Amino acid sequence: MDFIHRDTITIARDLLGVRIIFHDEQQILTGYIVETEAYVGTKDQAAHGYKGKRTPKVESLYKNGGTIYAHVMHTHLLINFVTQQEGIPEGVLIRAVEPEEGIEIMAKRRGKTGFEITNGPGKWTKAFNIPRYLDGSRLNEGRLLIDTKNRKYPQRIEESARIGIPNKGEWTTKPLRFTVKGNPYVSRMKKSEMDNPDLTWRM
Repeated sequence: MDFIHRDTITIARDLLGVRIIFHDEQQILTGYIVETEAYVGTKDQAAHGYKGKRTPKVESLYKNGGTIYAHVMHTHLLINFVTQQEGIPEGVLIRAVEPEEGIEIMAKRRGKTGFEITNGPGKWTKAFNIPRYLDGSRLNEGRLLIDTKNRKYPQRIEESARIGIPNKGEWTTKPLRFTVKGNPYVSRMKKSEMDNPDLTWRM
């Protein structure tokens, strides 16, 4: 996965279906990314690097593409992948995952079953037991990896406005959220729009 030479929106789309792997102390947990949001840097009013804002908390966002930017929002840990060259604060938020290996332990951690286990940006990180200290580390060099060979491909990708971004002018409605259409693990999915997860991927 090239996190440096392509634009952030292309990467956000391409991450759908990529297998995400976390080496927990106890076992390996895996799933497939079904929802992402692109944050396009200094011009994006909703981005943490808007107007080049730089604080110790967001420093990882300014690192080279392929860096993990982990931040806490409303007590939930959110995981982003940095997508550009050093100094350009752009990234992709991983919002939801279709779980694969380790579903029982995920359900236990979340106290939930079914789609609720990993259908949100703070839900999947809790299910996978992702630690905040991964902030600033690099993908595929530690415990959090992505597998772009043994991946899935969406039947259809839907674009929509990002979630939880009021009062950001045109950036509130820009279609920078990408989802695997009909996949029930996508956050805030209406029951009437859910398909069997297997049918949302190309065979």
